[in-house]
Amino acid sequence: MDFSIASILALDGLTNGAIYALLAMATVLLFAVTRVIFIPQGEFVAFGALTLAMLQLGQVPGTVWLLLVMALVATVTEFWHDSRRGVPANRKLRNAAKTLAVPVLVTLLTLWAAPAKLPLMFQALLALAIVTPMGSLLYRLAYESLADATVLVLLIVSVGVHFALTGLGLVFFGAEGFRNPSFWDERFSAGALTLSGQTIIILGASAALIVMLWLFFEKTLSGRALRATAVNRLGARLMGISSNGAGRISFTMAAFIGALSGLLIGPSTTIFYDSGFLIGLKGFVAAVFAGLSSYPLALAGALGVGL
Repeated sequence: MDFSIASILALDGLTNGAIYALLAMATVLLFAVTRVIFIPQGEFVAFGALTLAMLQLGQVPGTVWLLLVMALVATVTEFWHDSRRGVPANRKLRNAAKTLAVPVLVTLLTLWAAPAKLPLMFQALLALAIVTPMGSLLYRLAYESLADATVLVLLIVSVGVHFALTGLGLVFFGAEGFRNPSFWDERFSAGALTLSGQTIIILGASAALIVMLWLFFEKTLSGRALRATAVNRLGARLMGISSNGAGRISFTMAAFIGALSGLLIGPSTTIFYDSGFLIGLKGFVAAVFAGLSSYPLALAGALGVGL
């Protein structure tokens, strides 16, 4: 192997490592805040890429209906719990409206936009809007009632959620794979290296998101609340920080990171309904390298896995 081949492989490894870094940090975030070893993180990757592929074909993706059904089930469940606790009717209706508002708006927007075949960037934003709310709903349906269970119980639930989402992916998208168009088709040459515009977008987006996560945790009240929950759940609860609210926010962030990763990696490789597991597994390895606790070590481990 000469230097030129090593450089090409190193660039490819860094590009893949940037995606693994995002997934690793999402895994660390979820475990730190909720103690959930989230096996299905890769399913958000596949859902993001394949949802965009369906929009490219002018079809309404099945993930829209999944989002709507999850919201309806969460609404009915919360309404029932509120009724048992004697919550006033106006508050129950307000909670139901808050749960249904975003999924219903996203569904209506998708029904209008999908046949219109709008520009790629709009479709990408719509795919993010479809997949991201699934994180909070998934936490409410599968994990919130088990928030104080052991890590082993939460891991078993994660395995079940993984199989369920993989099966739904097969129903929604079929067994064939899809490769999305690149967001930037330019190519730049530097000696033996050829740098594509998509590679620049992947590296730039990953770096920007890492910086935004750092700013969120360091500079915002919600970020500090998540950090407090990660350090001491009971102490945070005694200080008035809702552990359920922290779990919903962290799962929403994880879904956004996964969906964004799917959009970034979609033009580089063919994505199948079950591709998310192998991609997410590499992010999980990087998170384990970090002891499921350190974001900088997760980043270093992800780059190592990529290389």
